[in-house]
Amino acid sequence: MVDWNGINEFVAVTETGSFTGAAKQLGLSTAHISRQVSELENRLAVRLFYRTTRSVTITEHGQMFYGRCRQIQEDLCEAERQIAGLQSAPRGRFKLTAPTIYGQDRIAPLINDFLTLHPELEVHFNLTNETVDLIEEGYDLAIRLGQLKASSMIARKLTSRTLHVCACPAYIERHGAPEALTDLGKHNCLVGSLSFWRFREHNKAKTVKVRGSLHCNSGWALLDGALKGIGLTQLPDYYVEEHLESGRLVSVLNKYRETEEGVWALYPHSRKLSPNVKFLIDFLKDKL
Repeated sequence: MVDWNGINEFVAVTETGSFTGAAKQLGLSTAHISRQVSELENRLAVRLFYRTTRSVTITEHGQMFYGRCRQIQEDLCEAERQIAGLQSAPRGRFKLTAPTIYGQDRIAPLINDFLTLHPELEVHFNLTNETVDLIEEGYDLAIRLGQLKASSMIARKLTSRTLHVCACPAYIERHGAPEALTDLGKHNCLVGSLSFWRFREHNKAKTVKVRGSLHCNSGWALLDGALKGIGLTQLPDYYVEEHLESGRLVSVLNKYRETEEGVWALYPHSRKLSPNVKFLIDFLKDKL
């Protein structure tokens, strides 16, 4: 019979790069992680990690063993997830976080729709632009935008967003439309929390430093300024799409538009068996 003791701990140490990180991920003590891995090494009669006081490095045997363990672990998780999905509906307490504006505009209405379908679920929804620690603060799910930083979290793409450089027709009539990225230096650019805008030129990502009469970390304030003819602004589609459709805003520099950015659902390994996580991610992906 296969002895599974130490397998989860070994995988967690490999993926986090430390015994402390593995303990945090699994919600166990560092001493327990170390003991389980040592017992696993004794059982296999091979060294899985080189340990020093400052670092943990996986061995060649450990790397080979990790590949097989990770696949088996994923297969077992998927089997349990399918059974749980057949037997359970979303219920109990669920905690998630999302960026403030995107969460308020796009995610919150869908969460309310989800609650009408699953009244036994209690949702705690935190809108913040801070990058919270999902494990430490007990979150089941996070919505993240754009490029993801490397982490031990599981990520599923929900949809994409696109950045538009916009102005109202009156501004374009007075100042003309920029034709090249170098033209931005001649325009009043309404600037958000970053002092540069993102584009793609000759199939390569490019940033352009911009300046103007309004600097504000609120996308709604920048949108209002653009609608009132103060200047150009660069905002994601969920701010501007209805105004582009109505003609109140005009999109410019479209041939330099940056490639679509991902909108992601991010969750810890320990949450992936939860029917709540699976049902909500599937619901958001379908609606978004």
